[in-house]
Amino acid sequence: MSIELHRATLANGLRVLLVPDPATPVVGVAVHVDVGFRSEPEGRTGFAHLFEHLMFQGSESLEKLAHFRHVQGSGGVFNGSTHQDYTDYFEVLPAAALERALFLEADRLRAPKLTQENLANQIDVVKEEIRLNVLNRPYGGFPWILLPPVLYDTFPNAHNGYGDFSELEQAGLDDAAAFFDTYYAPGNAQLTVAGPIDVDTTMALVEKHFGDIPARPTPARPSFFEPVPGAERRQAVPDAHAPLPALAMGFRMPDPATDLDGYLAHVLLASVLGDGEAARLQRRLVHADGLVTDVSASAGLMGSLDARDPDTFTVTAVHPAAVEPDKVVGAVDEELEKLAATPPSTDELARQVARWSASLHQENDRVMYRMLGLGARELLYGRAEITLELTDRLAVLTPAQVAAAAGALRGAGRGVLLVEPGAQDTQEDDA
Repeated sequence: MSIELHRATLANGLRVLLVPDPATPVVGVAVHVDVGFRSEPEGRTGFAHLFEHLMFQGSESLEKLAHFRHVQGSGGVFNGSTHQDYTDYFEVLPAAALERALFLEADRLRAPKLTQENLANQIDVVKEEIRLNVLNRPYGGFPWILLPPVLYDTFPNAHNGYGDFSELEQAGLDDAAAFFDTYYAPGNAQLTVAGPIDVDTTMALVEKHFGDIPARPTPARPSFFEPVPGAERRQAVPDAHAPLPALAMGFRMPDPATDLDGYLAHVLLASVLGDGEAARLQRRLVHADGLVTDVSASAGLMGSLDARDPDTFTVTAVHPAAVEPDKVVGAVDEELEKLAATPPSTDELARQVARWSASLHQENDRVMYRMLGLGARELLYGRAEITLELTDRLAVLTPAQVAAAAGALRGAGRGVLLVEPGAQDTQEDDA
């Protein structure tokens, strides 16, 4: 994919990535902030996500809901999301509305409306989101909330990034102000603009709207490294809404910043194991042995190349109550051992590379996803180009590299999470 990338840094530290694409009729604007679940303070689980909500509640110059009206009134769409290592805010609008989008993002990055009313309201909104998506849903939080505390030890890596009700309720305006001052400094953010833009004109608009945001100290980025477990760890959790038992196996992955090919070999391994009816685990566990009703594999807890080190390779399965979890785990181990001993054929690997390439091309065809991928990888790894190189890098990986990835999973400590249908305690509040 031939795309030009233009970089600049404002005097206040804001990093800028401009991606001109004359063939696109719409423009995308995204701000990636270098703070996610793993950076939130201990005792304030879910605060990064809560703060994302607060950033949509107006600013010093725009009342609540004005951001929504300005974007939707231009025929655009917008959203935000919180990840392990970053929070993003974005909109896609007709190209003529570029300056409007830049003004809106700069306005809330400068001074969001942090009030007690907004804070209390958004705590209630987040609690309702947790009820809907986790507490009252079958397999809620499986595996991205439930698996990390089995595989990891440290608070940043192991805690529930969605949030604990009691800790959310204790969050105060001082917490919000301190979080904003620390992590939402312009030097801790990445602005990405993609679409039919002129580089010089767009850079002038960026300077006009973002340049006067006062510089603040940029927080030191901590390492979240912790040693790989020396042995398997296992934990069972009840799920009152689950119709069948489920399990998740979690493994540590290579650091994409220092071993990108090793990381991508795990990406292809996940496809060989779980993507399509011809995938190894589908053939063995679903069709041949009938051990599970559903099985999947994923490289990355929240998606591939979506976090810094450490990140998690997962295998998840839902199985009948009559099937012992150890039979499922044993079958997965056998398939990993087969792959480690006998690499996949070039034809098998080519099929999975083709699936990945088709998916990547389809994703990058949309301005929103292309912009978000470029911005996230620029922030996380300092190389937005990774997004553009992925299809070529996957295509040259060898069967031996995928076999080595399978062998690495067999050699390291892992976490095994068992979801058992039955009564559970819910983190409900008194309201």
